[in-house]
Amino acid sequence: MNILEETKFIMKKYNITANKSLGQNFLIDDDIVENIVKSAKIEKEDLAIEIGPGLGTLTNELLKYAGKVICVELDKKMIQILEDRFRLFDNIEIINDDILKIDLNKIIEESKMKHTKIVANLPYYITTPIIMKLLEEKANFESITVMVQKEVAERLCAKTGTREAGAITYGVEYYSKAEKLFLVPRNSFIPAPNVDSEVINLRIKKEKVEKVKDEEKLFKIIKYAFMQRRKTLINAFQNAGIDKEKTKEILNKLELDEKVRGEALTLKDFINISNLI
Repeated sequence: MNILEETKFIMKKYNITANKSLGQNFLIDDDIVENIVKSAKIEKEDLAIEIGPGLGTLTNELLKYAGKVICVELDKKMIQILEDRFRLFDNIEIINDDILKIDLNKIIEESKMKHTKIVANLPYYITTPIIMKLLEEKANFESITVMVQKEVAERLCAKTGTREAGAITYGVEYYSKAEKLFLVPRNSFIPAPNVDSEVINLRIKKEKVEKVKDEEKLFKIIKYAFMQRRKTLINAFQNAGIDKEKTKEILNKLELDEKVRGEALTLKDFINISNLI
């Protein structure tokens, strides 16, 4: 039975329809599922944490390779399906909770596995908060391999200091090395979303290249720089409570144009500005 047939069988058996409010689209392409797990480089000594497993399509493939799989699923209907489907497996744990609220470090520590990798087909509406939670929590895992909306993938993996970058791009570059892996057409799901998707990999940096005095301050000024990205940095920083003359003084010291906008600055530029503030 291929994944499409399997998915239809499970949906019929449990009278399940995709929950739009939770951004559910069920992956039905065998090759895509296999490629996601291969791209994550899951091995027997690894803990794989899957966010939003849904019907367990990706879970089923992860269980073939990982030493242990921990599924974090918010939808209680899916919990019943996952428990029924994988009741004979001894290397799976299912957690009915919100990924934004759980303590990842505690889960990883208690698993006692050698390495941890995050894998997910993320709901489009909550992609950014999940990725930033994973990065900012500084949990002890090696990589994040996720499927996201193609447009979001472009922004996450963009080069800082270019028009394609957004505030989240700087967070991604600060904490990880981002790489786009492969496209996933919309007809790989039921129901089919209105956009194509892309699988990306974020490999966590063990050590930061640049020294930052205050990470909270760094990301605060990046946020304000992009809240109204057409404003000059001097005007944007006023919203963060930074005096115009102070910003001018810092820009001059760093030999940056007083009319520069945030979107033109690299991560290193923002780090230098933050450290001087």
